[in-house]
Amino acid sequence: MKLLEGKIALVTGASKGIGRKIAEVFAQQGANVAFTYLSSVEKGQSLEKELKTYGTQIKGYRSDASKFEDAEKLIDDIVTDFGALDIVVNNAGITKDGLLMRMTEENWDAVIDVNLKSVFNITKAASRTMMRNRKGVFINMSSVVGVQGNAGQANYAASKSGIIGFTKSVAKELGSRNIRANVVAPGFIRTEMTEVLDPNVVKEWEKDIPLKRAGEVDDVANVCLFLASDLSAYVTGQTLSVCGGML
Repeated sequence: MKLLEGKIALVTGASKGIGRKIAEVFAQQGANVAFTYLSSVEKGQSLEKELKTYGTQIKGYRSDASKFEDAEKLIDDIVTDFGALDIVVNNAGITKDGLLMRMTEENWDAVIDVNLKSVFNITKAASRTMMRNRKGVFINMSSVVGVQGNAGQANYAASKSGIIGFTKSVAKELGSRNIRANVVAPGFIRTEMTEVLDPNVVKEWEKDIPLKRAGEVDDVANVCLFLASDLSAYVTGQTLSVCGGML
């Protein structure tokens, strides 16, 4: 029996990196997967084709989760297309780094909207159908930066820290309806974004990680699988760091 057999899951921001791997692992474990992408149209279409090889229902949606109207339409479309919604992984996110004294209001607002407001939008819209069905799981992607902060990332840290407080509140509000909400906080994970970094810089960072290596997207996806499955049926309101001991 696969861990997510017959479940219906949504993964936002799934065209690449961590989101793509989560969607893949969920499909491998029997989930019917809806996912979103925005700018990476070709990657989104490629992912839909790839995931269908696992034999479950798959559909990609081009949608901007930072806009409330888009989020509502997305959830309505998924319920229409799939019949229900059991699991939501709020993974969409961006960075616009810069020191506070040089950070523009536009860059602050953009990161807060995409990283934090999108979680509110999707969670509010999806919770309605979950409350009717009296079951559901939210997994919200934060970061170790949201726990400990980081110079040059005040906007990103604020958005990721906000996700933690938001999720703890949602867990308390929706727990009586058998709806769980947890946070995953990745550390330094190898993705397309980190491939451009100087290998010597990466080695220096890895020296400070107790497990002495960067994380892989599989490390994060497998934790999400645990939180999405019944193996974590009594876990809610928690922040699980996938950081090799950085924290």
